[in-house]
Parts: sequence; C-alpha cells; structure tokens
Amino acid sequence: MYAVSDAYKKAIQDNTRSYYWTGKITLADGTEYPFGNKDIVKGSGYVTRQCCGSNEIELGTVYAAELGITLLTDIDRYSLTGATITLSFHLDIGDGVYEEVPMGVFEISEANRTIKCLEIKAYDYMLRFDADFDEKVTNGVAFDLLLLACEACKVELANTKEELSAMPNGSYVLGVYTENDIETWRDLIFYIAQVLGCFAQIDRTGKLKLTKYGYTPVADIPDTQRFSSSFSDFITRYTAVSSTNVRTKTAEYYALDPDDGLTMNLSTNPLLQFGLAETRKTLLTNILSDIAVIRYVPFDSTTIGNPAFDPADVITFSGGQADAKQITAVTSITIKVNGKHSLKCVGKNPRLTQAKSKNDKNITGLVNQIEAGKIVVHSYLNASPYTIGSTDTEIVSIEFASNEDTDAQFFASILMDVKADEVTKTGQATGTITLPASTSGGSATTQDENFTLTWTDDGDAVIQVTYIINDNVLTTYYPIETWKSGKHILNLYYPLSGLTANTYNTFRVWLKMSGGSASVGRAQAIATISGQGLSANKVWDGRLEFSDTAALVRFSGLKSVGYTAAVSTELITPTPAAFLDSLPLFRAGGLSIAAFTDTAKVDPVVVTETINVADKRKMAYSAVYVKVTDKFELQTAYAYKSAEGTIDEGRMCRLTVNTEQFASVTGLEVKNG
Repeated sequence: MYAVSDAYKKAIQDNTRSYYWTGKITLADGTEYPFGNKDIVKGSGYVTRQCCGSNEIELGTVYAAELGITLLTDIDRYSLTGATITLSFHLDIGDGVYEEVPMGVFEISEANRTIKCLEIKAYDYMLRFDADFDEKVTNGVAFDLLLLACEACKVELANTKEELSAMPNGSYVLGVYTENDIETWRDLIFYIAQVLGCFAQIDRTGKLKLTKYGYTPVADIPDTQRFSSSFSDFITRYTAVSSTNVRTKTAEYYALDPDDGLTMNLSTNPLLQFGLAETRKTLLTNILSDIAVIRYVPFDSTTIGNPAFDPADVITFSGGQADAKQITAVTSITIKVNGKHSLKCVGKNPRLTQAKSKNDKNITGLVNQIEAGKIVVHSYLNASPYTIGSTDTEIVSIEFASNEDTDAQFFASILMDVKADEVTKTGQATGTITLPASTSGGSATTQDENFTLTWTDDGDAVIQVTYIINDNVLTTYYPIETWKSGKHILNLYYPLSGLTANTYNTFRVWLKMSGGSASVGRAQAIATISGQGLSANKVWDGRLEFSDTAALVRFSGLKSVGYTAAVSTELITPTPAAFLDSLPLFRAGGLSIAAFTDTAKVDPVVVTETINVADKRKMAYSAVYVKVTDKFELQTAYAYKSAEGTIDEGRMCRLTVNTEQFASVTGLEVKNG
C-alpha cells in the first residue's frame, strides 16, 4: 500500500469523500501539459495493475501496469513520441487540505486523435526490460544482477542491497550460464524474483521494486463500500514446491508436513540449475518457507475504491457474506478515474487440484544436450566494477566442462579508463637572443643560448595480464600494454589446447598496473570461451574457495627496541662461506590485539568411492567367506570333505559341519568321490 497519512486512511473510509484527479504529459523535449478533472472524458480513465495471472498465485511475475485515458486537448499526437504521462488522486483529509496519491509514471505507447479528444494508452517502465539480454554468462548476488539489469535498461532500483539480502536466498551467489532460455532482461528479473520468493513491479515513482506476499492486513473493506462481491469457500495455501532439475531430467519436490496444500511449480529456472545438490535444496526450501505464509481467500469485488492499494496488499472484508476472520490479497486491481474500483484475488482449491499438484512431482524437464560438432560459446560479463592497481585483480572468471578431448579459444574485450601518474620531465632547448643596438645607427647583437626546461606530464601506465587455467599460472606468456591517460580497449586472446575429456575447468584473468591506475565499469569486461565438445554442466571437483578482506590494522604504542650485532665472515676455499647470527629475546610492551571471529559455511560433501577387485591386496578380508574372482561378493556354496571313521564291520565316512557361523543353510548336497 502506498504510504499515506492516518488522516487519509480515516477520510477514505467515510461515507462521503471530496476528491479530484490531476495529471501531466511531459514530452521528450521537456515540454509539459498539465490536465485536470475537467479535461478527462467521463468514464475513460483507468489504471490496471496485477501481480498474478487469472488462475493462481505466481512467483517471479513481471507484469506491466497500464494506463488508459481520453483527454479534451489539442496536443499533436505525433509530438507524443517518447512522452510520459503521470496521474494523481487528491483526497480531502479535512480543513480543505488535499493529500496526493500518485498513480505512477507511464510511457505513452499509443495515441489516437478524434476531432476534440486525444485517446492515450501508456505502460510503465517494465516494458524497458524487454530489451535483448545478450550477456549470456554472469554471476553475482540478486542485488548485483538486478542493478546490472537496471543500468542496462535505464531504470532505477527501488530495493536496497540490505533489503534484498534479507530476502530468502538474497545472499546466495546466482549464476547465469550459456544454456538457458533467458532472452530479455525481463526474463532475467522474472527468474531472480522467483528465486527470492517474490514478484517484480514498477512502483509509483518509476523504479523497479521486488515485493513479497505478506499476511498483515493493511485495510478493511466493509459491506458499505462494496457494490458487489463474491468469495470462495476455500483457502488457497501452499505446502510444497517443485522445480525441474535439467541435469537429472527430473522434478525435485520438497514439502511441509502435512503436505495437504497446493504445489508451487517453479518449472525450469536457469538460476537453480548449477551447484551442489544441497545448495539447490536449501534454495528451494527457503522459497517454500516463504510462500507458506500464503493463506488467502480468493474473491472478486467492485468497491468505492482506494487508489492507495497496490498489488499483494493484504486486506480483510467485513459485513455481508464476508468472513472477517479470513485474510486475502489483491492480485489485480483496476482503478477507474472518477468511478468504481475492481479488486480481485486469484487462487486454486487445494482439494480439487491436489491430484494435479502431486503429478507435478514427476515432471520431466527438457534438457539442452550438446551435439557432435556443435560449437558452444561460454560468455562472461562482470557484474561489479573493478579498480586496477599495483596488485593483481581478478577481472574474468569462466567455468566450463569439456565432454571430450578438444581445443578452445579465449577472447576478451575490456573497456578501461586509465589515469597515468604524473612525472617530471626535463629537456634542453637552444635559442638565439637578439639585443637591439645601443646607439642610433648601430647594429643588433645576437647570441646563442642553451636552456633547461622542466615540466610535468603523464607518465607511462603499464598493464600486465596474467592467465590462470585450473589454478596454474601461465608463466610463459604475459601480455603487456603501455598507455597514457584516457579510455582504452584491452583485447585479449589465448588458445586453450589439450583440454581432456570429462574435466571441469576454470579460466581466470588477472590484471595489474604500474605507473597509474585504471577503472573497469560494470558490464565493461566481456569475455568468451568457445569450442567444440564443451558443456555448461559442471561436475564439482570437491574444491571450495573462500576469500575474505580484512581492514588495515594499525598498531599504536608499539616501541621499537634497538640492538647491535657483530658479524664476521671468513672465506674458506673450497668450503662455501657461512655465518650465523642470533638475536636475544626482546619484549614489545603496550601492544593490545583485539579479538575477532570469522565463520565459514561449508556444505556437506558426500564422496562415493568404488572399490574394484584390482585393490584386493589392499583390503583385509577372509578368503573363506569372500570371493574375489570378478568382484567382491560373499561365498554362498561351501564344500567340506569327510574323514573315514572306525566301525566294527565295513567302512564309514564321517563329516561334522559347524552351522553356527551361517545365518541359514538352504540346501545340502552329498557327492561320492
């Protein structure tokens, strides 16, 4: 709900209200055309917003708000290219004071003119994210990826980094890899919002905002403010979540106990496809815990209206056929200018859709398999800016798997803003000095002189590139460039030959600069690795990487203790020279060290080891009970030989078998011979 005063909340509930509407059209050149109630054709103005489709609650939605209005104006419709329109509701909250509620910022997409009227249809900034998403590989937390999308499409981000980090999965690093169905930035925002358990919308100030479903009511709508309404006799609630795992070709299903509600099907989210199984399980269970608060009664109602309502606002209904104890949420809203408002909450019946939801457990995802001879391109885009200085800075990191023995190529193009250190330069100059004649009629005197000139100028900024493949630094090839201050492009190439089959590889690029510094902006480092027989399906090799940055620690009150020592050397041939020195113990007083703690989260790793009969000599076992012919297995047939015994007449063989060593004896066979 838009932030309004308590006086507004009280006035909007009164039986009578005094209000009016205003708006403004702003052309691309900055020209403004304000309009008011008298300029709006009756029954023509509306604003629609929604966060779900027409059937059920959804996660990750990226719906655009729509504004339609017909104005009595003579504005040229052809001048509205690139124009924006705003609309505001003004309510009398007492003593003639009107409080304004903005309805949003919309970009005009269609304008039709009649003789006296201008018919306008406009949409909010969500349509800007329909631009092509050509950064096929990048990674970062949700805030970094959303900020990357906003900068690419020129829309501000309303959520702070702290707000997004507090959401489920907001602090996890998400990766976008080549094999995905992300075509536009809007698709990327959809998948990010889905992982965070929320939906995306453009707020009333024109900023991208991610919003969660809640359970705390913001308002009550009594029957005196409803023209018509219908309520469902069930509660929409979710107790399970399902997501297709591309690598295993199955749908993973996680549920609460008891599992008697609906299943939220996340389909094939590319941000949930890579990494450890335990990490994927954690992400999905976090989403499940977040949507478990949804317990809404679906409804459809026409009301007097409150323009401050937003999608996902939790409200209650009282009076008439409504159950005041139940809550519901606005999933779509249509606001009529000077007219009625329509509110709606969609949702499915857990009892009627339970069978279908359980079938979602067995959904099989479509898998992108590499084909023989197909060239696969893994691309990378930096999601954060970098500053290059005298120490190595990792600027590119690409992870890829090779399915066969193959070769690949690395290309990169990095835009850099270089600032070289100033240096003092000196030089010699030769000139001729002409002295005028001292007397009339005399001749001028000339003299050659040498001058020493000193000035400051940009020095040489030298950048060095280091390649690292699978943590091995390539020491035989260090590309080096020498630049002056200004903007430069660093183009890199390296052939990756001899990649072995079924291996997981990491290629990194480090940069460092001497004689200056350089900055690399967000999305200004583009790199690719291409070749045949490559795949984005990573096989984790058990490596965990941790990095931490500690602030500079200053020691105050530390006194240095001077000492002297005598060193003597003697050259003895052919024995090499050597010397030994010892320092007495000295104490440094007044030094205090603050305690600090650090934590590292390590997901459990399950390691499966296969033992073959080739290792039988390394194993401890009894050959009586274990067979090792083709594989390790228990003996099931035992042979015992009898011994001849003594009797009065004839011959007798006797055999005694201890059966206590066996769990059971299923058969006995006696043979002569």
